[in-house]
Amino acid sequence: MSKRIGRKPAVSEGLSPGPPLEFTHQVRDTCLCLHVQRAARALARRFDEVLRPVGLTSGQFSLLMSLNRPAAPTIGSVAQLLAMDRTTLTANLKPLERRGLISVTVDPEDRRGRRLALTNEGRTVLNKAAPIWKSTHADAESLLKRLSADEFRAELRTLS
Repeated sequence: MSKRIGRKPAVSEGLSPGPPLEFTHQVRDTCLCLHVQRAARALARRFDEVLRPVGLTSGQFSLLMSLNRPAAPTIGSVAQLLAMDRTTLTANLKPLERRGLISVTVDPEDRRGRRLALTNEGRTVLNKAAPIWKSTHADAESLLKRLSADEFRAELRTLS
């Protein structure tokens, strides 16, 4: 297979035409999914950066916070809360378990299931991360101009 140097492949070389360019621009400018994903990525990057000193990503922080409760939840209930499939959640739990931040145990009510709990080290890391999250979250909320943060969250909940 030879490379064609200096020549752009023609769109018509065996490819079916895509949607009109106007539609591409409409999606770029109006797609709720695209805009929510972009905002989520930008927020995640912001939180990832500030949580780095405590050794967490924004996703790990959210996952650990979902375990900060009196009774150890099941993997299924955490997956539902975080809107993740169980396989993805399980993959995300492994590094936290290796670091000793969480424990995964057999569910005494259903031996096939697993329960998740924060360890003392996990609670310590969350305690260090909490003031960082509070400050960064307040900064992010202050960027909202047209809706209050509570109104914005309510609108996002209607989509989820």
